[in-house]
Amino acid sequence: MNENAFEVRKVAVIGTGVIGNGWISRFLAQGLEVIAFDPGEGAEQRTHAAIQQAWPSLVHIGLAENASADHITFVETIEEAVKDADVIQENVPEREDLKKSVLAEIDRFAKPEAIIASSTSGIMPSQLQEDLQNPGRMIVAHPFNPVYILPLVELVGGQKTDQVTIERANAFYSSINMKPLIVQKEIEGHVADRLMEALWREALHLVNDGIATTEEIDASIIYGAGLRWAQMGPFLTFHLAGGEKGMRHMLEQFGPALKLPWTKLEAPELTDELKEKVIEGCETHAGESSVYELEVKRNEFLVKLLDLVEEYWHEPMETAK
Repeated sequence: MNENAFEVRKVAVIGTGVIGNGWISRFLAQGLEVIAFDPGEGAEQRTHAAIQQAWPSLVHIGLAENASADHITFVETIEEAVKDADVIQENVPEREDLKKSVLAEIDRFAKPEAIIASSTSGIMPSQLQEDLQNPGRMIVAHPFNPVYILPLVELVGGQKTDQVTIERANAFYSSINMKPLIVQKEIEGHVADRLMEALWREALHLVNDGIATTEEIDASIIYGAGLRWAQMGPFLTFHLAGGEKGMRHMLEQFGPALKLPWTKLEAPELTDELKEKVIEGCETHAGESSVYELEVKRNEFLVKLLDLVEEYWHEPMETAK
C-alpha cells in the first residue's frame, strides 16, 4: 500500500486524562474530527474544560482553517469510538495488563488500515503487541505534556510493527505540526524520558544530601543548561565546549572526568568506538557550520531566550545559601 494515500480525517482518543485531552485539543486545532471514549464519571465535562483552557494557546500558535473545538463526540463504547477512525490514540493508565486489554479491544473493532498508537511513556511496543490480531499497525506515539503545545512525539515500532505503519505515523504526526522522533530500537522509557529520569534521579540525590533545594536546582536548569539545551541539546552544547576542534577536543580534555564520582550514576566506558560515534554524530549534526558560526547563533538565541524566561519568571531567584 502507498503510505502517501493514507488520509486522516477522523481520530479516536481512548482515555481522556491529561495526555488524552492534550491530544484532543491538538487534533481539534488541526481540523480533525475526534471521537472520544472514557468510562470515567465526568470525563466529557473535564475534556470540554481542558479544550477551553488550551484553546487560547492554540489560537496563538495558529489554527487550521477548518479547526473547531466543537468537532468532538463522546461515545459509550470502544467499538463506537474506533470503528471509523483512521488513527486511534490510546492513553489509558500506565499498567501493562490494562493497556494490552484495551489495545486488543481496539484492534478487534478498528478498520484494517487504521493506525493504533499508544501514548505509553515506558512500555515497549513489542509487549503491547502480544495479544493483537493485527500487530503490524500498532506503534508507540509518546508525546510530552502539554501535548497541544510541545511538538516532540517519540515513534517506536515493535518487533511486529510494519514499516509502512512507521512511515504513515511519521507523516501523520508531522502533518499536525509535531516533530516525530523515530526511535530505531525499542527500549523501556524510550529516549527523552530516560534522559529526564537520569537528571531527575541526580536532582533527588542533591536534595536528599542537602546540597541544594528544589528551587535552586530548578534555577540551575532555568538559568543555565536549560537555556542552551532549548536550542542545541546536550551534544552540540558540548561540541561548542571543545573550542575550534569541537567534540573531539572536548572528549579528549573532559572525557576522563566522566569516571570521577561526581554523580550517583555510572557512566559508560568511553571506548574509542563510542568516542568516534559521538564525534561523528556531532560533526554531522553541525553540518557546514563552524564552531564560531554556531557560537554566534547560540549567543543571539540565548539573549532572546533569557528575555523570554525573565518575562514569564516573575519571582526573583534567591541567592543560594
